[in-house]
Amino acid sequence: MHPLYKSCYSLDSRCYEEYNLTEDILMEHASMGMANYIKSNFPKDSSVLIVAGVGNNGADGIVLARLLQGDYSVKLYIPFGVKSVMAKLQLERVERLDIDFVDSVCEADIIVDAIFGAGLSRELDEKSRKIIVQLEALDGFKIACDVPTGIDVDGNPLPMAFIADVTITMGAYKEALYSDMAKDFAGEIICVDLGISYEKYTAGFESDLYLLEESDMKLPHRDWSKITHKGSFGHLAVIIGEKEGAGILCASSALSFGAGLVTVVGEMFCSLPIAIMHDLFIPNKTTAIALGMGFGDNFDEDIVDDALNSKVPIILDADIFHNERVVEFLEQKDRDIVLTPHPKEFVDLWNMVIDEPINISILQANRFDKAREFCSLFPHITLLLKGANMIIAQNDRLFVNPHGDSKLSKGGSGDVLSGLIGSLLAQGWSGVDSAISASLALTASAKKYSGASYSMVATDLIDNLKKL
Repeated sequence: MHPLYKSCYSLDSRCYEEYNLTEDILMEHASMGMANYIKSNFPKDSSVLIVAGVGNNGADGIVLARLLQGDYSVKLYIPFGVKSVMAKLQLERVERLDIDFVDSVCEADIIVDAIFGAGLSRELDEKSRKIIVQLEALDGFKIACDVPTGIDVDGNPLPMAFIADVTITMGAYKEALYSDMAKDFAGEIICVDLGISYEKYTAGFESDLYLLEESDMKLPHRDWSKITHKGSFGHLAVIIGEKEGAGILCASSALSFGAGLVTVVGEMFCSLPIAIMHDLFIPNKTTAIALGMGFGDNFDEDIVDDALNSKVPIILDADIFHNERVVEFLEQKDRDIVLTPHPKEFVDLWNMVIDEPINISILQANRFDKAREFCSLFPHITLLLKGANMIIAQNDRLFVNPHGDSKLSKGGSGDVLSGLIGSLLAQGWSGVDSAISASLALTASAKKYSGASYSMVATDLIDNLKKL
């Protein structure tokens, strides 16, 4: 995993003060990272249009023009002139070469957006918006320098942004690139070094937010002893509700992810897979509980009471977030509790327990901050906030899983996720470790699906668990 930073200005400053590097050196390496990507992926003589802004993001683009000139057919468009000291210096250098300066957007094989980078704090003006629209109309492969133009420090378009196939970010990973609102704009995200190793660049700068890599997934294993039985791997109780299919998907997912026993609890009117047990009460040897998926409005209050009276870890999902009884669970500080709301459910939960009401728009524009705020009030809770990029938060630590895609946008995916988390809780994992590895297992299972993106269903996710 890698730390994510709201801003890298302090990291750059340390390079100047402690490592005796200059702004010029950092800029040279930033642009070299972009140049190496282009040289590795596109043949020589390809045409490149670089649109450079007035500041240091524009200066990066001007340096890139110098580095590519000769091997590629470079066109440099500087629509607003240059203002920063470094942009003026880089322009003086590039003017000594045979660079083709153009005065409008034109077609090219590769389009590089170097207009505005990190730290944008105002809405784009009319001319900038017009240029972005023109760039988007081009057929070329689109690269954003550091951050797509139009994305602000919180990851929101102001009011629009450049849509990149690849964003090449500089020095360290930026928080803004991993907001839900930025996902369709950033494309693939690549981080390049600035003349010093990534580890050295980020050393000593703590972050409360971490980017999860697929390699961070830890799977349940059974090779720690040969003297085991089904009880050695936990017993998950899945509380069934009105929509029985949701509970069955959760139970099936849990059984396929290593739980030794899984029992569906409550009145049932449809048949269960033969490996899943059924009971009207939570079994005595239960080691974790899953509650809320497919619950509906009319549920058995006695079963909820039993779940509250139990001290075993619990995963809460779906319909429970619309019911005030969820507050009783939040007050339990002596058990591991994982919440897995989607945005609408989180808003309902938030407005139930926090005096400053929010709506979905406010949440989606401030997902990281709202997750931080919620977990500061409930530090014993593990929150998994669903979305294009799932956020896992507990106390003062946040993690983001950016590996999901639209295949997961189908009923039942969340029930499978609940089963994965419930299974790990039942096997003795902590809430935060369960949420991290379960979320990564879900996105990895989706990637294993080889059919059409629209055709994947929840049972395909369960089937693909065996391929991880």
